[in-house]
Amino acid sequence: MSSKNRIRRFTPVQQLFHLLLILSFMTQAVTGLARLFIETSWGKWLAWLFGGYDACRIIHIYVGIFMICLFVLHLFYVLGKVNWKEFPGSLYGPDSLMFRFKDVKDFFRHVGWFFGIAKAPEFDRWGYWEKFDYFAVLWGILIIGGTGLLLWFPEFFTRLLPGWSVNVATIIHSDEALLATGFIFTIHFFNTHFRPDKFPLDPVIFTGRMTVDELKYDKPGEYERLKESGELQEHIVEPIPSYLERPVKIFGFTALFIGLALIFLIVYTMLFGYK
Repeated sequence: MSSKNRIRRFTPVQQLFHLLLILSFMTQAVTGLARLFIETSWGKWLAWLFGGYDACRIIHIYVGIFMICLFVLHLFYVLGKVNWKEFPGSLYGPDSLMFRFKDVKDFFRHVGWFFGIAKAPEFDRWGYWEKFDYFAVLWGILIIGGTGLLLWFPEFFTRLLPGWSVNVATIIHSDEALLATGFIFTIHFFNTHFRPDKFPLDPVIFTGRMTVDELKYDKPGEYERLKESGELQEHIVEPIPSYLERPVKIFGFTALFIGLALIFLIVYTMLFGYK
C-alpha cells in the first residue's frame, strides 16, 4: 500500500457540516463576547469590527437562526443514515456515535494508561471524548438556541411562561455560551490539535483523510475491523491536491488563533477585571 494513500475519514457532506459549524460558531462567539464584555476595551473593539453593539446583536440573531437550521438539517441527515430494519440495535454499532459500555471501559483504561498502570485502550471509529464532543454540541445548540429564541421573542413566550423566565433565560444563555466557548477553545482544541502526536494542527476534518499509520495508531480497533472484513481497500483514497494544502492550514491556524485569543481575553478579564 502506497504511503501516499489515505483513509477516507469523513465524507464531503460531513466536512461541509463541520465547516459551516466552525464559521457559525466563531461568528457567534465573537459577536456574543463583544456584547457580553462591551465594557472592556477589547469588547468595544470586537463590536466595532462588526459595526457596533446593535449590529453585533443582529448578526448574532441571524447566525443563530442559521445554526438552528443547520441543527435540523443534521438531524434529518442522521435519521437518513439509520438502518431502520435493525433498529434500535443499529444505533449501537462500532460506527455509531451513541455511547456504549465499551466507552466506559475505554475511559477508565485510558485514565489508567495515563498513570502507567493499564494498557492503552484500542479505540474504534470514535473515542469516548469524540462522542462527548458531539453530544455537547447538540445539547449546546438546544439550550443556547432555545433561550436565544425566548430572548428574541419575550412577548410571545411570556404568554406561556412567567415573566421571570426571561431573566433565567438571559443567565442560562450567556453562561452556557461562555461554557461552550471555553470548552471548544480549550478541551476540544487540545483533544483534536494539541496532543503531542497531532500538534500543532490535525487537518483531518478539512481534508477528510488520514494516513493508514494514523488510523493504526489512533483507531486500532477500526483498522483491525476493516482489515479483517476486507473493507480496508474500499476506504483508500488519494491525498488532497497539493494546491489545497496551504488554504487548509491557513484556515485551520486562523481558527485556532482566534479561539485561543478569545480564551486569553476572557481569562484575563475574569482575573484582572474590566480595565
